Amino acid sequence: MPCVLDPAHWSHDSAEVPASMEKPNPTQFVLTLKCPDRLGVMARYSGCLHQHGAFITEVSHYGDPDTKAFFSRTEFDDRHMECTFEQFLTDFAELAHELDMEYQLRPVQQKPKLMLAVSRDDHCLNMLLTKWRSGALPVEIVGVLSNHDDLRPLVEWYGIPYHHLPISKETKPQQEEQILALLQQTQADYLILARYMQILSDSLCEKLEGRAINIHHSFLPSFKGAKPYHQAHKRGVKVIGATAHFVTADLDEGPIICQEVKSVDHRATVSRYVHIGHDIEAITLADAVRLVAEQRVVLNEGRTVIL
Repeated sequence: MPCVLDPAHWSHDSAEVPASMEKPNPTQFVLTLKCPDRLGVMARYSGCLHQHGAFITEVSHYGDPDTKAFFSRTEFDDRHMECTFEQFLTDFAELAHELDMEYQLRPVQQKPKLMLAVSRDDHCLNMLLTKWRSGALPVEIVGVLSNHDDLRPLVEWYGIPYHHLPISKETKPQQEEQILALLQQTQADYLILARYMQILSDSLCEKLEGRAINIHHSFLPSFKGAKPYHQAHKRGVKVIGATAHFVTADLDEGPIICQEVKSVDHRATVSRYVHIGHDIEAITLADAVRLVAEQRVVLNEGRTVIL
C-alpha cells in the first residue's frame, strides 16, 4: 500500500499553528497499515500521530496469530497539528521503514478513482452509478470500458466517458494493452469488473494485483466458472449468493472481500435463481467497492482483513 497523500490537500501552509488554536475546518485523513506484529507496534505508530498533534476520531486494528501480521485503520484530523505536511510525512515514513510497514495515507476527501468494466448486463453497473451519483459511494468514476457498445447510452446519460474496446481471441493481447493504457491515462486506482464477461490474462492479473475487483455470481468457493446458477439449481441448494473478490490468475479464487446470500427452495427455477442473483450481485459489489474506497480492506496472504 503506497503512501498516496498529496501535499496539495494539506489544510495549512508551513507556518506553525499554536496548539491552543483549533482549526475551524480541519482536514480528515485515513491511514491504513500492515506490518509484522510485535510488542508495542500500536504504541509506536499511535505515539507518532500523537506527537504530531493528530486528533484520532476512529480506529480499528487486528493482529493475525497465523500470519503474524498486524493491521490497523485510523481516521484522524489536523485540528491541533503544528507541523507541516512534509515534516509529518517524513517522520511517519521513517517509522514505517523501521517497522517494515506498508501503508496508505490520504485525505478522506481525496477519493479513489475507479474504471468500471462491463459487458452487456447492467444490474451491477446501475447500482454503482446510482450509489455514486447519490454520494453513497466515496469514489470518483473516471470511465466505463466494455467489449460491447450496448450500455453506452446509460453511461453517457450519467456524463461518464464510455470506452468501447472490442475483443476477440486474436486481439485479446492488444485489447488488454488498451485497458492498461486507459487506466494509466485516467490515473484509475482500481478496475471494477461489474459483470465483465471476459477472463483477464495471467499477465494482466499480475499487473493489476490488488487493484482489480470482480463480482462472481456464486457463493465461492462453490460453483466456479460459467453458469453457476445452473450448477446450483442442479444440486438443489437452499441458499444462493454472490462473492466480490480481488482478481488473481486463478479463476474465481482471489481473496474474498464480501459475500451475500439469500434463501431459495425447491420451487425456484433457474430463471428465478438468476433474477434473485442479480440483486445480490449488485449489492455485494457495491458493498465491496465501498469497503475498498474507505480503505477498510487489507490483503492478508490469500485472505483479506476488513477493518
